[in-house]
Amino acid sequence: MRDFDYIVRTKKKDYSVAEHYFDISYARDARRFHRQIPGYKVTPLVSLENLAQMLGLGGIYVKDEQKRLSLNSFKVMGGSYAVYRLLKKYLKKENEDLSFNYLISDEIHSRIKNITLASATDGNHGKGIAWAAQQLRLRCVIYVHKETSQPRIDAIKRYGAEVIVVDGNYDDAVRQVALDAKKNGWTIVSDTSWPGYEEIPSWIMQGYTTIMLEAQEEFAGLGIVKPTHIFVQAGVGALAAATIGFYASLFKENSPKFIVVEPDKAACIFETAKYNDGELHSVKGDLDTIMAGLACGDPSPIAWKVLDNTADCFIKVPDYTAARGMRILAVPLSGDPFVISGESGAVPLGTLYSIMTEEGTEGLRKVLGLDEMSNVLVINTEGNTDPIHFRQILWDGLDNVPHAYLTKH
Repeated sequence: MRDFDYIVRTKKKDYSVAEHYFDISYARDARRFHRQIPGYKVTPLVSLENLAQMLGLGGIYVKDEQKRLSLNSFKVMGGSYAVYRLLKKYLKKENEDLSFNYLISDEIHSRIKNITLASATDGNHGKGIAWAAQQLRLRCVIYVHKETSQPRIDAIKRYGAEVIVVDGNYDDAVRQVALDAKKNGWTIVSDTSWPGYEEIPSWIMQGYTTIMLEAQEEFAGLGIVKPTHIFVQAGVGALAAATIGFYASLFKENSPKFIVVEPDKAACIFETAKYNDGELHSVKGDLDTIMAGLACGDPSPIAWKVLDNTADCFIKVPDYTAARGMRILAVPLSGDPFVISGESGAVPLGTLYSIMTEEGTEGLRKVLGLDEMSNVLVINTEGNTDPIHFRQILWDGLDNVPHAYLTKH
């Protein structure tokens, strides 16, 4: 008996799309830029050695992005790099490496001061764009949907952005900012793509690959060539495509197994994989999931191009899976490190736990090759971005695990 649904892909993989977007040169360029940002440091790759032993795995490794640039999320890596590439193009210096200090100088400000950056967000991406705009002294307008929590809105405003609340879901906010940006002459910096708008989303995904480049060097320091499995969460699919695309481009036929995880109430990537008809499939409605950063109903077309050709498995899970992942990280086994994770950050680990413990998952474990030789990588994409909800889950037991799926170890 299991409480999640999955699709295992058997189609022949095509690594050309991954190589097109995620050649190693893009990751190196992104990291050259990121290293110049004041406060930049490599986020830790932490080992949950005792949990891995308990689950019968060789290792579980968490890339902890809640420590990224004091912004509590990985999103700034994509947004900041996209703005960097955008300014290089605007300044007609695309073939030059521009320093961070040069970009924030008075000389450059005089040339870019009329630019307004705009985007839609569930929280973290908007905060990253607002941070970048503040560094450059640019106006920033961020659109959020009506269910966005006040702490996430306040975090965006803290960096000087104007926040506009849209009466709808995340995808409605994406559509509204596109209309208003065209009318007002704003520059959209979105992590999802649509026909005619692909360049900036591709830069954002490439910016995320700094994370994977760091992780690879950290694995090398542990004597591990690469993870055998990667569980990565998806909203529109940008991070999933960046993570999988980086590894697929680098290792090709020797790549890890790639597992994409989504909330069951906002599983647009899963639905697209399920129909497998060459079309994108959206999820409608309120997208009412605790995983606010993954509450997206429309998949990004360029992200899907990568995932369609390289992912091994798509999984959609109930909300309690993410809540359990948060608790596992916050109350670890003795000897394992304590990790603060938000709902969207914890769902890959929660999903791995379900696969390794629930009845009826033996076949999936076998086809994915999850065993004592496996070294699994998950990315904790965010920390405590909504303190009230965080306490409700950790302290009050909100989104509790149904009795049938309680831990039996």
